[in-house]
Amino acid sequence: MRLLSSNENIIMTKEILEAMSPAEALLQLKNGNQRFIEGNTLQRDLLNEVKVTSSGQYPFAAIVGCSDSRVPLELLFDQGVGDIFAARIAGNFVNADIIGSLEFAVKKIGSKVIVILGHDNCGAVKGVIDNVVMGNLTNALSRITPALRSVTGFSDNPTSSNCEYVDAVAQKHVEMTVQAVLSRSVIIHELVAAGELSVIGAFYSVEKGEVTFYE
Repeated sequence: MRLLSSNENIIMTKEILEAMSPAEALLQLKNGNQRFIEGNTLQRDLLNEVKVTSSGQYPFAAIVGCSDSRVPLELLFDQGVGDIFAARIAGNFVNADIIGSLEFAVKKIGSKVIVILGHDNCGAVKGVIDNVVMGNLTNALSRITPALRSVTGFSDNPTSSNCEYVDAVAQKHVEMTVQAVLSRSVIIHELVAAGELSVIGAFYSVEKGEVTFYE
């Protein structure tokens, strides 16, 4: 469909969203990130997008990303107002509230793809490795502990100063979070089984600006 290859800024509508497949939605994100890393982002009239989308939202993608200020979802995927249903939390983990938000996006609105987006040099992951204890953050970081325990092969230097180790834990956490979304939501699982939705993990480089999808 023209939406996938055109450099024209197209504001999402109900009709466009309903005609889009999960594969096309994923390609939209891939193309947007490619424009971002090439410095060829689309020209947007954001105030017009605000006006046009004020009567309703039709985001084609729902993304769970980290709160890290270096991971701005709409920017790195070169998307506009109303394109992405975003949940951002330190460590990009999911709980009942976030999964409920994803269910709203895919069942009520009709978003076609869910992306769990981790990133390198993640402070939340480093906090888990360092066993940081700090107020309510302690409970949040505990959500990453299963990934920490699953990563092996770094016995020589299993510390937050080991960038490869940090990224290995972050990547494993993304994989486990994808599985958590699928196993903890009947709604999401059924939509995936019906071919109406895809759930995929991805990893962002804060240095390069590039997103790698787990396919």
